[in-house]
Amino acid sequence: MSDEKTTTAGRQHLFFCMNECKGTCCKNQGAQKARKEAKRYIKELGLKGEILVNETDCLGRCSDGPVVLVYPSGVYYRYDGKKDIDDIIDSHLVGGKVVKRLKIG
Repeated sequence: MSDEKTTTAGRQHLFFCMNECKGTCCKNQGAQKARKEAKRYIKELGLKGEILVNETDCLGRCSDGPVVLVYPSGVYYRYDGKKDIDDIIDSHLVGGKVVKRLKIG
């Protein structure tokens, strides 16, 4: 984690890249499962409607994938399973701190 602060005021979004190809695109690396997990966890936290979980086409970060974008802060993350998704939600979206170990760029 980092001391770098993010914007927490107003509605936030998680955009999961769901690009599909024959190679190592995000959809082929568990993006659908991660999106479902994020939705479940946000609901469990009572933040449904405050944090929206969406899917999008290619985010242009294929070599870093799977990728999720936090909006409006504009931070891209790479994740590898439930723990990483929970950390992004807990630290960045709820706590306002960038998860440095997962941040891309």
